[in-house]
Amino acid sequence: MKALLLGLALLAPAAAFANPELAQKKNCMACHAIDKKLVGPAYKDVAAKYANDKDAYKKLAEKIQKGGSGVWGAMVMPPNAVTPAEAETLAKWVLTVK
Repeated sequence: MKALLLGLALLAPAAAFANPELAQKKNCMACHAIDKKLVGPAYKDVAAKYANDKDAYKKLAEKIQKGGSGVWGAMVMPPNAVTPAEAETLAKWVLTVK
């Protein structure tokens, strides 16, 4: 049992690093950066904007999948080819960026 818990504890950091890797893999980083505006807002700015919204990850996951406009200016974010699970993973990660 201790070995299982240790194994799971060792996997946790790897899972935390998987989200930026997923963002890179899905080309999110072509328009977004962690700490500065590119085409779209910085992830830290998105996290700050939605910090007090308990349902923010759902809204962001939907926007990641379907695209959107108007929240951050006139630039349109196109829909992204991600699964619902990937969109949720990305949204939850974005909300942790500081």
